[in-house]
Parts: sequence; structure tokens; C-alpha cells
Amino acid sequence: MRIVTRPDFDGVVCAVLLSDALKIKKTVKWVEPNPLQRGLVEIRKGDIIANLPYHDRCTLWFDHHYTNRIYRPFNGAFKIAPSAAGIVFEYYRGRLGRDYRELAAAADKIDSADLSLDEVEHPEKYDYVLLSMTVSDGEDPNPSYWNRLVDLLQKFDIRQVLDDPDVKQHCREVVRQNEVYTEALKTYTHVQHHVAITDFRNLEKVPAGNRFLIYSLFPEAVVHLKIRFEDKKRELIAVHVGHSIFNPGCRVNAGLLLAEFEGGGHRGAASTRFPAARAGEYLPQILDVLQKNKNNEIR
Repeated sequence: MRIVTRPDFDGVVCAVLLSDALKIKKTVKWVEPNPLQRGLVEIRKGDIIANLPYHDRCTLWFDHHYTNRIYRPFNGAFKIAPSAAGIVFEYYRGRLGRDYRELAAAADKIDSADLSLDEVEHPEKYDYVLLSMTVSDGEDPNPSYWNRLVDLLQKFDIRQVLDDPDVKQHCREVVRQNEVYTEALKTYTHVQHHVAITDFRNLEKVPAGNRFLIYSLFPEAVVHLKIRFEDKKRELIAVHVGHSIFNPGCRVNAGLLLAEFEGGGHRGAASTRFPAARAGEYLPQILDVLQKNKNNEIR
């Protein structure tokens, strides 16, 4: 029995809860949605998938993404909710060895982007927000660190976790990265109408950083479109679309939009990856929908 989940804070908390409730000792398998959707990930009978699209071979499935809903019987739980971890917590709360209410609430808050301007601009002042920003796939995957967080969060409270030397180092790095990322956003972002467009394709190495910073830097935008190369060979494009958390006004369901371009996600945040050869076809269509800003849930 393995836990298969996504390398973000919601995925980490899902792994904490599932491994506690089901006494799973195996190392977590960390997977991004796109490779799973493309059939590039081996899923085995007995696997528990959380915070990712459903797979026919899994034994249990927990998710909350708008575009991942299925309409056939399965074991587990799905609902549109602030986080997948919150769903897992409610499903197994009678079998958990510790009180995880605070951790589950933090996953809800962070994955639903229920953040203040101060939390975005100064995450170092907020324990869970800062910790969440140390969990990122990016160009330098770090599964050993993600697994360490799962182990720490099962045993200790947030202050003890943040006192761990490895976690401390990651937190210091996050603060430094955010400074670099802020300057990169200012340099490579422009606003068309109400859409902030960040195009990192000219960069050899894309800086990592707080995904919410864009909304404080460009408050006039209601939605953000970020474009970058996914791989060093520049054969795959990664696109992220997110509604501003400070300037509500985007009527486009981002998950439904990017589901039409090999991706998916939530109403307010979604992503896709596709061959670079399709960028000339896909990107203008995505931008056109965002600029028209019409409700694409109406059929």
C-alpha cells in the first residue's frame, strides 16, 4: 500500500493523515497531475491517491479539484472543498493518533489561498504559511525533504517542526528566493487589460517563489497567466492561471479553461503542460478567454 500524492503543502498534509490513519510506513510517491493524466505514472492495486486525478487501478482516492470529479463508484471521498487534506481529515478523524485539527485547517487556508496581504508579503511572520512555501516541485525536486516533513508533522507541533535544522534552512532559503522572485516578476510581467502575463521562457533557470506575490505587485490585474519551459531541453511548456486573491473579478473557471489544453485544476487556480510546438496555437486561445473574462461554466 502506497500513498501517491502531489508535492505541495496540501499533498504533504494528506500524506501525514493517511500514513497515520492507515499505519503506512512506505515512502510516499510524489507525482504531478500532468504525468499521471498522460499515463506516465505506474499506479498499482492498493495505492491511495490523494490531491491528484483519479486512476482506475487505485484502491482509495481523495480529491477536491473541480476538473477531477468523476461520476462512477469509487472508494474514498471527493468534494469541492478548500483542500484535499481537509477531506482526508474528516474521513479518518476517528482513526488518527494525534489531534490534527490545526494542521488540517492550515491546509484548508493555504490551498484555498485565504491569505492576507501581510501573509503574502511577509510569510516569515506566519508559521504555516512559511512552511508551506518550502514545499515546491519546481526545477529541483526534493522528495527526501517532503518525506521528512511528513515524518516531522506526524510527531511534532509546528514550532518544533520549524526548529528542525533542515526545515530552518529551507525557510531561510524561501525568504531569499522571494526577494529574487519579486524582482523577476517585475522584470518579466506586463499587464494587458486585466491580465498579468509573466513569461519566463527567456530565462535559463526560472526562479522559485511565493505564487501569491504577483497579486500584490500588480493589484490592477484580476488574473495571472504564467508561462515557462518545464524542461531543460525546452520541449515542454508549463502554464499556470490563477485568480487574484486581492482583486476578485475574474469570471473564468481556470480549471475548465486549462482542461481544454491538456490540464485542469480549481476554479481559481489551474495549470497545464504541453509540447512547446503547441504554444503558438494554445497560448493565444488561453489569453483570449482570460481577456474576454466571460463565465465559461455556462454551457
